[in-house]
Amino acid sequence: AATREGLVESGDRGDRIRTYNFPQGRFTDHRINLTLYKLDQVMQGDLEELVTALRAHRQAELLREQDDG
Repeated sequence: AATREGLVESGDRGDRIRTYNFPQGRFTDHRINLTLYKLDQVMQGDLEELVTALRAHRQAELLREQDDG
């Protein structure tokens, strides 16, 4: 619990995964640097573009690991 309190108090945002910006209608996944200006659709379950980008990112990671390994 103390570790969590330290993280919350520090306000460190370096480990952000996603940002939902409702005024701008913007959804950002920071892990893969994907920004979509269709937050309403994402919130309604239209995740195809996000899932496709996540899969492509993961496949690229696996290929890099294979080349390194």
